[in-house]
Amino acid sequence: MNSCVFCAIVRGDAPAVRVYEDDDVLAFLDIRPIARGHTLVVPRVHAPRLDDLDPGHGAALFRAGQRIARGVQRSDLAADGANLVFNDGRSAFQTVFHAHLHVLPRRRGDKLRLAAGLLRRRPHDPEATGAAIRAGLARLEAEDAL
Repeated sequence: MNSCVFCAIVRGDAPAVRVYEDDDVLAFLDIRPIARGHTLVVPRVHAPRLDDLDPGHGAALFRAGQRIARGVQRSDLAADGANLVFNDGRSAFQTVFHAHLHVLPRRRGDKLRLAAGLLRRRPHDPEATGAAIRAGLARLEAEDAL
């Protein structure tokens, strides 16, 4: 789909701070993050909504989301938890109609409320944040290799 911004990011035609990718998914920082490290995981194939998403691609989204959440907690971003959020449809706050999973790093005492957080979205040094997540994923990879 040519008009989909996430498809353009997957193709490399639009900029994004990429933090993870494999054959099925691409993960990159949200340009209007709710929290530092807010990452979007998208399937490489276009599927507007959950109903359009092949179950195998849905499983790949959540596998990657879990991995990123674990990596963020091993990064220097001081996260000690995460929300994995899938907004499906306008009534659920979906604004880009390419299925995607939000990985929201959480910090003890952060006072983030998801509905309120949607109103205050601004970037937090995206390049440094992306580098921190990639470093956390590398630490996780080293742990898994043991």
